[in-house]
This record gives sequence, C-alpha cells and structure tokens, in this order.
Amino acid sequence: MTATAPETASSRAERWFVTANAALVVLALVVMCVTVGWNVGLRTFTNRSLPWADEVGRYTMIWMCFLGAGLALREGAHVALSNLQTALPDRVARGMRLLVLILLLGFFMVMIWIGWDYASRAQFQKSAALRLSMSWVYLAMPVGFSLLTVHLLLIARHYLRHGLDRDETEAV
Repeated sequence: MTATAPETASSRAERWFVTANAALVVLALVVMCVTVGWNVGLRTFTNRSLPWADEVGRYTMIWMCFLGAGLALREGAHVALSNLQTALPDRVARGMRLLVLILLLGFFMVMIWIGWDYASRAQFQKSAALRLSMSWVYLAMPVGFSLLTVHLLLIARHYLRHGLDRDETEAV
C-alpha cells in the first residue's frame, strides 16, 4: 500500500472547480433532454408542441458544449497529435508542448475578447420564441473559453512534463 500526499487547499479548490464545472454540464444536459423529450412527447400524443422548446434545446446545447470544453481538455479528448511528441526526444517534446501551451492560451484570450465583443453587439437582438437577449446565448463563448483557460492553467505544469497521456492524466 502506498501513502498518498495530503490534499492541499489548492488541490481541493481545483477538485471543487472541476466538480462544479461538470455539474453545470450535467444540469445543461438534463434541461436539454427534458425540454426536447417533453416537446417530442407533446407532439406525438397531442399533435401540439411548445413554441420555445427548440430554442431552449439549441441554446442549452451551445452552453453545454462551451462549458464542457475545458473538461474535455483535461482528459485529452480534443484532437491531438500525440504520435509526434512521443517520437521526439524528451527535451524537444517539452519545448513543443510549451509552444502549444502558449499558442492555446493566446487563442483562448483572443476568443474571449471576440466572444465578449460579439455578445455585447447582440444585446438588443431578441430570440424569436423566448424573446431572450441573444447576448445571453453568445456569452457562452467567452465564458467557455475563460473556463478553458483556467483548466489549461491548472494542468499546465503536468502537461509540460508529461503531455496528456491517458495513464498520466489520472494524477491530474
């Protein structure tokens, strides 16, 4: 039996952050499934449908995708070229991971800025059925990329050392 290191405040905070993020994704999935499922049932059995159900399903799916992108990043579930880094010498592979990390952080920052700008411009546009300000829908982009940034920064040290090997991510 191996002794495990005591949990630090930062690891507890990270665990809480990941759990809260995952709970939001699950909540969005539940809202989407219940709304769309209810609407399908209504259409099937009463030949009527809720005029707002399609919008709720669509906008919830958008939010769910952006909220879940950081969790997928932690698991190495995004598209990656891991064969290249495993073929390179360790020092070169580490340098490549540093470059990837810098490029990702830059891209995330640009997308936060673009998403915020887009959401700001859409504040007076209303959705067709819900009459919801479209800025709430478009805010999924800067929020999602902000979460991606936090997730990336939390795993950055481990990523630089080891990459995102499936066996190694269990320790993250």
